[in-house]
Amino acid sequence: MTRSFRTAVLFRQPLLAAALALTLVAGGVAAWAGWSWYGAAHDESADYAAARDAALEAGEQAVQNLNTLDHRQLDRGLDLWEASTTGELHSQLAKGRKEFSVQVAEAQTVSTAKVLSGALTELDQRAGRARVLVALRVTVRASGAKATEKDSRMLGELTRTKGHWKLSALGQAPVGDTATD
Repeated sequence: MTRSFRTAVLFRQPLLAAALALTLVAGGVAAWAGWSWYGAAHDESADYAAARDAALEAGEQAVQNLNTLDHRQLDRGLDLWEASTTGELHSQLAKGRKEFSVQVAEAQTVSTAKVLSGALTELDQRAGRARVLVALRVTVRASGAKATEKDSRMLGELTRTKGHWKLSALGQAPVGDTATD
């Protein structure tokens, strides 16, 4: 068959020409979709985003845990504190647990925290370290007293242990202009 004959046959059979064109377009779309899927599945930025989200979520929860305590369920609350921490912070909490338990039981306080917002300020996946800034509202009720609310910002350091992020340090974030004249 000569080239002009094949071209003439395609023009005489429009259905065959349309089927051939659709087949070529479908093949091109399939190749593009496969390439796009492969690229997305092997994209490091997706892994980084997932790690960032996991660290932020764990950090917010741990900060909330460490600002929530009910004198009626003291052991449960302090166990949660210890489960949310690692390193030196964990050691400090475990060491001071008995004395702190006595103070909270005597004061008969209930504190609850609600996370208002949070942000991860640093993430080093390889080293297993992250830093988080969490804004929260803490409500404290003492026995026979009116509840008080306080908004605060906390800075936390996270350490990954056995695949889980835990607080290794926690402190108040500076508020406003901290420069001195």
